[in-house]
Amino acid sequence: MEVVKGFVLDMAFSQRLVSFRKEKGLTQQALADRVGIHVIQIHRYESGTSQPSLEVIKKLAVALSITTDALLFDQEERGPSEDLKLQFEAVAKFDPEARQVAKTVLDGLILQHQARRLASGE
Repeated sequence: MEVVKGFVLDMAFSQRLVSFRKEKGLTQQALADRVGIHVIQIHRYESGTSQPSLEVIKKLAVALSITTDALLFDQEERGPSEDLKLQFEAVAKFDPEARQVAKTVLDGLILQHQARRLASGE
């Protein structure tokens, strides 16, 4: 990470932005036009010298037809781990009543885990 004028810049964001823009076959100017900002701002975001506002992040995601999570997080940074994905997919197919039971069990386990962490001072 790099600190510029008091801001912590995640260099991975700039790399992801470049990658998604190129994947869509867009120039910096074309992306700037879609987002409604000056091309210099796109250059700054991609070089890591500036960070977009939340509003601009949303516009970038729409312009690139991706989620904001895809722009902001590494693939492994969000969502369940691989060993849980299949289980969550199976639970999503449960009828509403069974899905609610599964959610209640998970909520209980999460609360229990959080209580243990607080008690141990983590």
